[in-house]
Amino acid sequence: MSGVCLVGPGFRFLSGLSVYTCRLANALAQDGQDVDVVLLDRLVPARLYPGGHRVGAPLSSLAYDPRVRVAAQVDWYGAGLVRALAHLRRRRPRVLVLQWWTAATLHTYLALALAARRLGVPVVLEFHELQDTGEAAVPLVAPYRAALVPTLLRLASGALVHTEHDREMLQQAYGDTLAHLHVEVAPHGPYDHLPTTATPPGGSGAGDEQDVTRLLFFGLIRPYKGLEDLAEAFDGLTDEQARRFRLTVVGETWEGWTRPTRMLAGGRHRDRVEVVNEYVTDEAAGAYFAAADAVVLPYRRGSASGPLQIAMSRGLHVVLYAVGGLVEAVRDYPGARLVPPDDVAGLRQALLDLEPVRHERFPDPHSWDRTTAALDRLARPGSAAG
Repeated sequence: MSGVCLVGPGFRFLSGLSVYTCRLANALAQDGQDVDVVLLDRLVPARLYPGGHRVGAPLSSLAYDPRVRVAAQVDWYGAGLVRALAHLRRRRPRVLVLQWWTAATLHTYLALALAARRLGVPVVLEFHELQDTGEAAVPLVAPYRAALVPTLLRLASGALVHTEHDREMLQQAYGDTLAHLHVEVAPHGPYDHLPTTATPPGGSGAGDEQDVTRLLFFGLIRPYKGLEDLAEAFDGLTDEQARRFRLTVVGETWEGWTRPTRMLAGGRHRDRVEVVNEYVTDEAAGAYFAAADAVVLPYRRGSASGPLQIAMSRGLHVVLYAVGGLVEAVRDYPGARLVPPDDVAGLRQALLDLEPVRHERFPDPHSWDRTTAALDRLARPGSAAG
């Protein structure tokens, strides 16, 4: 048997999970493990994907470690699946790790898990969320997931989650179906891969101002991200207070959620706001984080966050609502400021509290070691709970 076979999205439909899959594969290789990846090349028909206009664009500078073998690329229609199954039979890895976040992968994962089970290869599901919120609103998707995910769980011997909160959510969703599973908890690894360019495209609207606190909201603009609360909090600053801040919003609108960008465009302090409504390159992303003093993420729910991991890897202040697994995600990070959920006034005060300490930077307590160690435990014979 060989080492780890990791399955997750490639870079064609670029997302945070594309980055995670690559970073985890590279961490495993750097840990001395033999690593193969099966990449999901086309998650869904591009016309159905919210970011379909950018599919295939060269936005990421990430690359797989030369020691990582790309065994196959599988698309939503099944192309490449025969090659992936043949690779499993030939290599017989000691564990097959499936990245889970969307029901779009379910038919592919069932085929791979069934083949692995027949070969005696342990299957581990790494959960990033139980189901995408936008996807849950699509007719028939929720019942499709509810009908078939228990089968996938029964084919697995283990599961990996990022927080105890995620473990509880998994238990609530699937109950007795998990009785045989060995479930491990490992925090999200750091995202310290972005270039450190100092100047964002267009200067991020900051000009030559030196005595301002630079705030950044980064990531997809979706209803659960709470950007409208940040817009309201920023609009509630007095004119004098607003002159001491710059707010940059960088993100692609999904699910038709245009309310936050409309609020920012029509706000009292719109001259202190820059909105970059697109999915930017890694080089641009690195520059926006390099220019920021604090990252503000008022999510209404969440287990993990790529922008949060980038912010912590840069040592920046982070301001976020105390929801879900995010409380655990920042528990050991001294630069975190937690605000009660939906408390716009509290969010505004947290921004004002940043001013005298904006130049402070903090060590990131996270590494990939706990993830690779958890996967190693899940791959051992007899690791299942039942």
